[in-house]
Amino acid sequence: MYLLIYVDDIIITASDPAAITELLQLFSVDFAVKDLGDLYYFLGVEVIKLNSGLLLSQHRYIMDLLKKQICMKQNRSPLQWLSSSALSALTGDPMEDPSLYRSTVGSLQYLSLTRPDLSYAVNRVCQFMHRPLKPHWQAVKRILRYLKHTVSHGLLLHHNSSNTLQAYSDVDWARCPDDHCSTGAYCVYLCSNLISWSSRKQLTVSRSSTEAEYKAVANTTAELLWIRALLKELGITHSTPPTLWCDNIGATYMSVNPVFHARTKHVEIDFHFVCDCVADKSLVVRFVPTSDQIADVLTKPLVSAKFLHFCYKLNVRSPPLILKEGINTTPITTTTQDSKSTYESCAALHNPKTIE
Repeated sequence: MYLLIYVDDIIITASDPAAITELLQLFSVDFAVKDLGDLYYFLGVEVIKLNSGLLLSQHRYIMDLLKKQICMKQNRSPLQWLSSSALSALTGDPMEDPSLYRSTVGSLQYLSLTRPDLSYAVNRVCQFMHRPLKPHWQAVKRILRYLKHTVSHGLLLHHNSSNTLQAYSDVDWARCPDDHCSTGAYCVYLCSNLISWSSRKQLTVSRSSTEAEYKAVANTTAELLWIRALLKELGITHSTPPTLWCDNIGATYMSVNPVFHARTKHVEIDFHFVCDCVADKSLVVRFVPTSDQIADVLTKPLVSAKFLHFCYKLNVRSPPLILKEGINTTPITTTTQDSKSTYESCAALHNPKTIE
């Protein structure tokens, strides 16, 4: 049995429904408890039950956000939400109302809870909260237009008894035109379910792409170790070490053999804890081609076809048509194979309930 508690809202899930009923009865002895039944809405996140799984969606939240913006009435390509040119803190005229920018971007941050496809874009526009310029606001409006066409999309959870843990780590080296810091990203999967992701600018400038990649590998390793420890506390053990996929050969080799002095003397010592994890067999670092690097979508703007491909890999899907009643949206154009896979069954928890 697992309990998720946030202030006075609680989610309970267990393999035995009788255990949930018994616990609710114990709660009612000392507290005024209201059983809301099966989980369908929690902290702004809708839980859509499919035949064998769950789809986490925030389409109500998105609709409320779009209604506040006039750009919802504009029609443009839903995928051109970030231009190929890099945003700069030094180029452009100041906004007349910076509070509008800050409130809108603050609202977009909460959407990253179920929309990993927004992580890079939202992280980028968040970097200009202190002094937003007009080009930054144009980028925010492109994000809103993209949301208009994907308002019903959410995070799909697949049912699978496997507990394999793996992660993808990637970096976009020195893209920022202002300070030339790199953007690092990772996405962590428990079996086929995306459970953790991040897109964030690195704090220091890297003198080589290998250094930037190794920093990203180190950050991903720390996240993997934390998740593995958390799963162990929840009673989920792993017979094999987690696998970390990296598309930089230099960083991959460094994790096994750090004696590349010419390349790595300027890399901080603390990043070499990755080698310790590999040495004690608590982590495996492997190479993956850039074409299969899922974390690539969290580090830079991509062409439409590649962006859609990686969004599918991130389990960002639309609910079945029969569940879209009342949702006014124009979905992204996908291939026939993707559309068919979107409506296949996903993952399930056993009748989670909400109480307050």
